[in-house]
Amino acid sequence: MQGEMLREDQSRSPKERLRPERLRTDCPVLLSERLVLRAPHEEDIDALSHLANNAKVATMVSRMPHPYTANDAADFVRRTKNGGIGKCVYAITKAENGAFMGCCGVEPLADQQTVEIGYWLGEPFWNKGYMTEAAHALVDMVFRTREQVEQIDARCRVMNVASRRVIQKCGFQFQGSGLAASLALASNVPVEWYRLDRKTWMSLRSWGSMS
Repeated sequence: MQGEMLREDQSRSPKERLRPERLRTDCPVLLSERLVLRAPHEEDIDALSHLANNAKVATMVSRMPHPYTANDAADFVRRTKNGGIGKCVYAITKAENGAFMGCCGVEPLADQQTVEIGYWLGEPFWNKGYMTEAAHALVDMVFRTREQVEQIDARCRVMNVASRRVIQKCGFQFQGSGLAASLALASNVPVEWYRLDRKTWMSLRSWGSMS
């Protein structure tokens, strides 16, 4: 199944696949030890639709429909190219072969001093530390490149233990509980709200202590 998700362009090096002409200057490519975070593009559609068409994923992400089709994936890729100011959506890919693994992103809130991050990872890649690694890279990018941002918010379903673990490993602190809409479930679900402020991030910049 893993081999079916690899596209012809993934035989090239990660740098060749980054396609800088498609990347917005306020959403730089992010590199970590095992990952490359870059803009989604058309070659991701098959892998995206395959991994996202999973109820275990969709019911944990507020804006993902289920079932998830190739048309949904194509529409998602198209919309990411027209994101608003300060909004970044990244494809999470393996540095070694370019395999598409999931998505993460950052969206500014109305006060301009707060952004919210979101993420999901395909089930074959769970429990290997990839999501924490991607979240660290995303958080670092926000605080290092956006001087006006003072805090980052993150939310997860109350029952999503793995997502809560990622949030806590990034140093976020619990703020409260509430309800949020789930597109896949067509209802509101209980969620927890966490926040990481710039001062706390600066004290935790050596992510090695949080892994």
